[in-house]
Amino acid sequence: MIAIALKMLIGDRAKYFGIIIGLTFASLLITQQAGIFVGLMSRTYGAIEDLRLPDVWVMDKQVQFIDDVKPLQETMVSRVRGVKGVEWAVPLYKGLIKARLDNGAFQTCNVMGLDDSTLIGGPPIMVKGKLSDLWRADSVIVDEFGAAEKLGHILPNGKTVPLDVGDVMELNDHRAVVVGICKNTRTFQSQPVVYTTYTRATTFAPHERKLLSFVLVKAKPGVDPNALCKTLEHATGQAAYTRDGFEQLTYDYFMKATGIPINLGIAVGLGFLVGTIIAGQTFYNFTLDNLRYFGALKAMGASNRQLLGMILMQALLVGAIGYGLGVGIASVMGWCLRNTELSFRLPAPLL
Repeated sequence: MIAIALKMLIGDRAKYFGIIIGLTFASLLITQQAGIFVGLMSRTYGAIEDLRLPDVWVMDKQVQFIDDVKPLQETMVSRVRGVKGVEWAVPLYKGLIKARLDNGAFQTCNVMGLDDSTLIGGPPIMVKGKLSDLWRADSVIVDEFGAAEKLGHILPNGKTVPLDVGDVMELNDHRAVVVGICKNTRTFQSQPVVYTTYTRATTFAPHERKLLSFVLVKAKPGVDPNALCKTLEHATGQAAYTRDGFEQLTYDYFMKATGIPINLGIAVGLGFLVGTIIAGQTFYNFTLDNLRYFGALKAMGASNRQLLGMILMQALLVGAIGYGLGVGIASVMGWCLRNTELSFRLPAPLL
């Protein structure tokens, strides 16, 4: 019966390929839009994900997401270090500072100021140079996307030459020497990321009374980070989140306060609706056209269960082929565009 069902399915080539194309289009569109959504949302907390060493982030109570910086007094670092269960605590500056380009234009950069003595919070991967080079005078490390695109040298013919180690840039009218190129997670706004020391970052930044963005904390061995968060909140009067908790806080903010979910959700829904309606109608017409064959098989003694099994087998076969082609094409497209502005991420649960 299975062989007969396959002959019936493949025999009508036009409808067979029509069903597969419909399912391929549907799964391609759904997978691509869902992958873009996951990639875009993962960028919202990419800076948190890059900092794997700290267990806890301490911040102002009113902070809603990673870029919603509400500065603290610098004495907060000492207060946190005195809390029981804390192995170490270091300051982190995170802010937006304008860089002047060769043509006189300005580019807003995400500047990360790392603890001067330990450089905790640095980029996850160094492409050129070393993290310890930040101890040099006026030194900064730039992410590779920012160096290659938005902060590059603009030639008279309009082409852009990427920043390289040894180049000099200007941050808020301060001289900065590039000592390294790093690889990190792109930001939600796709702005260049510049790493330097905490003291130098506060020098680059516009003068304010409070400049401390976050306090990064490592729990002592055997201390539960969640319990340490409660202890820190009680001792300092500020908010404290584990790395996963801060990522969730940022994710929830963008889900609730922005139009990203509904905009991409509509695209995914339309893809599902259009693709499945086309494929379903085509398969339905294919089944109606083959009613005479099913009738002949019924007259020869085939049961309703056997006939249903034949139709389900046909549906599963074209469904598996269409799904595989659609997901495969979406994956290849995402891989080919991995070094562009496109945010695409395809984790296993999404499949």
